[in-house]
Amino acid sequence: MMFPQVALCVSASGLQFPHSNIDAGHLLRSAELADKWTGLTAPHPNLGCVIARGSQVIGEGSFYGEGTVSAEVQAVERAGEYARGATAYVNLEPGDCHGDDRGMLSLLQADVSRVVVGLRHPLKHFRGKSIKALRRAGIKVDVVGENLRDNGAIEEALKACMLVNAPLLYRAACQVPFSTLKYAMTLDGKIAATTGHSAWVSGKMSRERVLAIRGRSDAIIVGGNTVQQDNPTLTTKKEGGHFPVRIVMSRRLCLPEDAKLWDVSSMLTIVMTQQGARKDFQKILKDKGVQVVEFDFLTPKAVMDYCYDCGFMSVLWECGGTLAASAISSGIIHKVNAFVCTKIIGGITAPSPVGELGMVEMSQALNLIDISFEQIGPDLLVTGYLQPLPDLQHVVPAIIEDSITAETVAAAADEPVIISFYKSWDAFGAFCNFSPHAVSMPGPNGKPFIWKSVEHYYQAQKFEGVKDPSAQECIRKIQAANSPEEAARLGRSLERQRPDLKHPDWDTVKLAVMYSGLKTKFSSYPFLRSLLLSTSGHILIETSPHDLFWGAGREGEGLNHLGRLLMKLRSVLETEEGGAVCC
Repeated sequence: MMFPQVALCVSASGLQFPHSNIDAGHLLRSAELADKWTGLTAPHPNLGCVIARGSQVIGEGSFYGEGTVSAEVQAVERAGEYARGATAYVNLEPGDCHGDDRGMLSLLQADVSRVVVGLRHPLKHFRGKSIKALRRAGIKVDVVGENLRDNGAIEEALKACMLVNAPLLYRAACQVPFSTLKYAMTLDGKIAATTGHSAWVSGKMSRERVLAIRGRSDAIIVGGNTVQQDNPTLTTKKEGGHFPVRIVMSRRLCLPEDAKLWDVSSMLTIVMTQQGARKDFQKILKDKGVQVVEFDFLTPKAVMDYCYDCGFMSVLWECGGTLAASAISSGIIHKVNAFVCTKIIGGITAPSPVGELGMVEMSQALNLIDISFEQIGPDLLVTGYLQPLPDLQHVVPAIIEDSITAETVAAAADEPVIISFYKSWDAFGAFCNFSPHAVSMPGPNGKPFIWKSVEHYYQAQKFEGVKDPSAQECIRKIQAANSPEEAARLGRSLERQRPDLKHPDWDTVKLAVMYSGLKTKFSSYPFLRSLLLSTSGHILIETSPHDLFWGAGREGEGLNHLGRLLMKLRSVLETEEGGAVCC
């Protein structure tokens, strides 16, 4: 990501700071740190922390992924005793999952004297909570744009804080994922020859940058024509970590049976189509492990609504001109990455990156804002925004994520409320098996082992007791996985590639495995136990739109087993509470 530039000088330590504003320099650095693990932190905010005394940095940290050590904790640990009385700079107000206050608490325990916050948290159930807690403890908290205003240096640092979490801001303000349209074109505006041949428009360095951009996305979208013409893999070419979901939009399913995208051994593919299209071909795809989602009307907006429900924050569109034009016309494209290449191909019928938009005068053209230019080898990357970044500094939208909170549940105690959850950032996101709460459960040798999350434990149990070296190696990798997402990817990939390695009774015991992990989690953390008990009498629904076993599905067609297990556990805890009172 290209960050705004401010006037800089070099301190004695070799670090750079603005002449006019030290605060701006440290905030800019916190945003740069936050950007370090973009893609791996999804579906969480990008967080960075700097602890400094004047211009001297004494500790830094950046958030790698769900379930890992927070940026604030890392910075405090590196600063050591020098953190006392120092100033902490965070690009975003701390807050990630209910009850996980380790970042904010580390600043309190370190006895910093001041905290500078780039942005308040955009999600309603986190917004302002850490700021209030720090102020109640006597720590001075300055929030950019509120009680911290200065010259252009601070404004540029604020923009950097907004850019690094642009997907979260768009999701919170607009209820859609942040969408980027990416294309490569020749100097004469062509994305392929008249024959459709396009390998390669851009140079090698540009193609490597595209792989990195993919790795920062939650989903990649192409149209059916792209699959037919290019037969892409849409991989990130990297080992471990985050892999985006590949989405193919095709109304009539005129697609090849042997496309590379149908290999789902390492990356998930979803084909989105019109209701009733080629049921025979749908079966072929499903037999290969490809998910098929039918829409009454397949449009870019409908697909974005689905991606929003999936919890995606950042979506990359790598489609042809026709679909690109439809997406732009639908108003769901926020950013453009255009690789302009030093070639001329010509051809009246050669395709261009954007199809018909219905504009007949140049005055109707869409103008990009916040434009940047970067030379990548012989190519030029032009980046800009079609829509301005949402400003959530002073106004909290009326509808942000899940409107149900613990307070509204308590107020509605006389009648059942449907409480939905999916991602751990939701108001009740701590209910999910991906929440960053470690559990002590048996390890491969039968001895107690601290699993980083319930999901870590669950994925490893798929291969428990299997003597094959591949299964045992997978368990070790799951144990070491930094985040629940990585653990899930490891377990699911081996399950798809080698179904014979799965525990022979897995389909029978997996509910019991998940229940035992959940029971340990809610028994180990009193605040989680209280949160679950606060939902007494209400219906818990895991709202995954595509997991019809653990979730409820898009239209309630799923089995909602995770919600059912939690309600079962809640009943057990209520009985225990009642017994304790009686005694």
